[in-house]
Amino acid sequence: MKILVIGNGGREHAIIKAIKKNKDVEKIYAIAGNGGIAADAECVTIGVKDIEKIVEFAVANKIDYAVVAPDDPLVLGAVDALSEAGIPCFGPNKNAAIIEGSKVFSKDLMKKYGIPTAKYEVFTEAESAIEYLKTCDFPTVVKADGLALGKGVIIAQSYDEAVDAVRSMMEDKVFGKSGDNIVIEEFLTGPEVSVLSFTDGKTLVPMISSMDHKRARDNDEGLNTGGMGTVAPNPYYTEDIAKECMETIFMPTMNAMNAEGRTFKGCLYFGLMLTPKGPKVIEYNCRFGDPETQVVLPLLKSDLLTVMQAVTEERLDEVNVEFSNGAACCVIMASDGYPTAYEKGYEITIPADVADHVYVAGAEIKDGKLVNSGGRVLGVTAVEDDLRTAIKSAYALTEKIHFANAYYRKDIGKRALAALTEEK
Repeated sequence: MKILVIGNGGREHAIIKAIKKNKDVEKIYAIAGNGGIAADAECVTIGVKDIEKIVEFAVANKIDYAVVAPDDPLVLGAVDALSEAGIPCFGPNKNAAIIEGSKVFSKDLMKKYGIPTAKYEVFTEAESAIEYLKTCDFPTVVKADGLALGKGVIIAQSYDEAVDAVRSMMEDKVFGKSGDNIVIEEFLTGPEVSVLSFTDGKTLVPMISSMDHKRARDNDEGLNTGGMGTVAPNPYYTEDIAKECMETIFMPTMNAMNAEGRTFKGCLYFGLMLTPKGPKVIEYNCRFGDPETQVVLPLLKSDLLTVMQAVTEERLDEVNVEFSNGAACCVIMASDGYPTAYEKGYEITIPADVADHVYVAGAEIKDGKLVNSGGRVLGVTAVEDDLRTAIKSAYALTEKIHFANAYYRKDIGKRALAALTEEK
């Protein structure tokens, strides 16, 4: 089989490494891929949002199956275009990807179908939003409606901060058209949990839970990032909570999308907050999370490609989706200064015995050498029988990798270990 994976980050590298395990796979192409992915797939220089060229390439190269991994091409309709060209895909069509493409849509969906989430209001003009802020408790959350590279959410600690957030989104257009409409919602408290799921619109199978670490610096300080590390499973996500989420959130969401004529087929991501009043949805994503994928897929015992094809063909109920009982930890190695200013072009040294544990995000090949080209450069993942050992192993692996100005948090998994200690 010839496989095409669309995307160029650590998530895509993790997907490609998992798909490679299938003995029927003879060739994997990556659009656009990166310098690290090039070791596992043939990288093709086409933009991930250039749907027309992606389809042309897929048809010309007789692709048997495509995986559309990032949010932008999904929301733009890449799956629709590839499917129309006769190429089966993993990922939701444009009609269903709106669950991430519009926060207004997803919040209204939850309200309509009684899915627990934060109280909210939607605004189409800045002045009415600012007037509403006078009635809010702080902190409060201001969200741009559309995609904003994961940066369109601001937790405002005060009225003045919230006003600045509204004006920057709606008047200054810092997120472009994504800020034409905004959502202002109550600030929820409690442990956060990420749960990715496979769904074909009829069956929904949650994957193993994970815990992300968004802040740039240790002790959850510094600016918000795309994620500085993850652990799985998330100790806060107990069997009882998993059962409650299945009954009150997961199945109702799948059924709601069906009822709206927007059947979702692919990876549906649930960002949850375990509040004192029970689990609530913070956000939906229409694809695998990054860097959650880098701990979830290494724990998947079943063949990923087989599961994906079952989703596409709406026969997920026929496939056994099994995860190991172990634990995984991923430490993100970033360029120091991320997520603001950082230097690029430094050579990355990865020992051969570590390479299998590395998912490359921001790196390119220059003069035959792998060099850093982005803020988040690598994800280093270890899988062990228990979380404490997985964390220790991930850091031991990380210490063997070198590039100038490398930075990583030293406390990934610390909160999870504390939670495990509390349980005992």
